[in-house]
Amino acid sequence: MAGSQVDARPDGAGGTGSIGAASGYRPSATLPFAAEFRRQAARRRTQLALGFMVLLPLIILIAFQFDSGDDDDNGRGEFGSLIEFATSGGLNFTLFTIFVSASFLLVVVVALFCGDTVASEASWGSLRYLLAIPVPRARLLAVKLLVALAYSALALLLLAGTALLIGTLRYGWEPLRSTVAAQLEPGEGLLRLLAVLGYLAVVLLVVAGLAFLLSVTTDAALGAVGGAVLLWILSSILDQITALGALRAFLPTHYSTAWLGLLSTPVQTDDVVRGSISAISYATLFWGLAFWRFTRKDVVS
Repeated sequence: MAGSQVDARPDGAGGTGSIGAASGYRPSATLPFAAEFRRQAARRRTQLALGFMVLLPLIILIAFQFDSGDDDDNGRGEFGSLIEFATSGGLNFTLFTIFVSASFLLVVVVALFCGDTVASEASWGSLRYLLAIPVPRARLLAVKLLVALAYSALALLLLAGTALLIGTLRYGWEPLRSTVAAQLEPGEGLLRLLAVLGYLAVVLLVVAGLAFLLSVTTDAALGAVGGAVLLWILSSILDQITALGALRAFLPTHYSTAWLGLLSTPVQTDDVVRGSISAISYATLFWGLAFWRFTRKDVVS
């Protein structure tokens, strides 16, 4: 009970935890990363999200088996070309899977892991008990953020790894082809795909930061997740309005498709660098605001 009363002050046990602490108490030993990772692994939303990352490439592969061979309506531009190339090798199948997932599915998954982590604890009423153990607020938030980012990265790797595995088994280990590059040998093509995944992970840090900020602001997990996704969509819509001119470069989604430059010949990295700087800047800002808000929030009221 005393721990709960102390944590009612933002700078109490949830902050320093040094005054009146029990003998042997070490704030750095509370809420280990492995313990929180296991807690999140046992949650149904984690299992469903990761399971769908494995299931999606299988669904796409099965859908291709029902292809009638009439590709006239497959679409135009990059999307239509990726459909045409998707069945020409495991690398191309992986590229297609990434392409169709990057703009929405991966955004939702990252928002789910990062937006649900704190808000769900608050809605269940268990957050105050974690702080009353006591777990320092900054440590609790840091561990939850790291675990959410770890599961987000795991989801991305599961999606790409499953697509590469079943695509290679079905279509073979063939050179990587795209509309913006010459044919790349499998070894180099694999490195390009890894670079694409790395850049996507950096871009998705914006979603992670925004969802995490909303998660410490509201007790409604659905509101945090949905709010992050809706704001990302809004930024994407605004980026299509050319009348905004140079202002579009400051939108977090402006460089979200710059990973296509990593597939070109030669590799185009200018927008990749700009996009990485933009994403890291936005994510750092959102995470900083999240920590500032949470360390001052009255959790036990």
